[in-house]
Amino acid sequence: MKKIIKKAFFNSLPVFAGYLFLGFGFGIIAEGAGYGIIWAFFMSLFIYAGSMQYVSVSLLTSGASLISVAITTLMVNARHLFYGITMIEPYKKAGKLKPYLMFSLTDETYSLVCEGKAPEGCDFHKYSFFLSMFNQSYWILGSTLGALVGTLFSFNTKGVEFAMTALFVTVFVEQWKSTKDHVPAIIGAASALVCLFIFGSESFLIPTMIVISIALLLMKRIRKEKAETPASDNVGNVVVGEEKE
Repeated sequence: MKKIIKKAFFNSLPVFAGYLFLGFGFGIIAEGAGYGIIWAFFMSLFIYAGSMQYVSVSLLTSGASLISVAITTLMVNARHLFYGITMIEPYKKAGKLKPYLMFSLTDETYSLVCEGKAPEGCDFHKYSFFLSMFNQSYWILGSTLGALVGTLFSFNTKGVEFAMTALFVTVFVEQWKSTKDHVPAIIGAASALVCLFIFGSESFLIPTMIVISIALLLMKRIRKEKAETPASDNVGNVVVGEEKE
């Protein structure tokens, strides 16, 4: 167990820096809107939705209706429906850990567990649990510290929410550098640009996710067929060779 915890902790450190500062920014915004440390702490504990938490502050201060909150939440977090589907099989036998693994599957955590593999000698589900727990603890810590500092100093919070965009760019760059297969990344970027042009900045997210999902499924099918074709040819050649003999 110590080995699993150690591996999960060290592999979560890249997320630590991002979540600490992003959470810090959220805490400052929450405090500036009149929601103190307790609100920041429990929102990060029970909502834990990154960009949605930033949006939720505006919704709370504007007195938005429950219907508006529900629709906004669906729109902002719709991407989880698409990449979460890919974790159904890896998390299938997680047992009692499954509810928390599902709840804590953020973009950054997904980027670390999406391959469905754990470091050598580690149980994947336990490793994913501790990795997810460490990541959320960083977010909670940042949010609480941000709210605390916000009570002591006055800040101009304009532009702080851009930190989320910066983190997504960082994750994209890290994934690009960590693999030689850049086709999925190119598909994602190209789909986003095309949908942004067609649907506009307010409505492009869900169409982008749909296009990416379809494109990746087609790519997977094509690659699978190509991988199976040589094997079939080799079997055929062996059979023909034996008949000639």
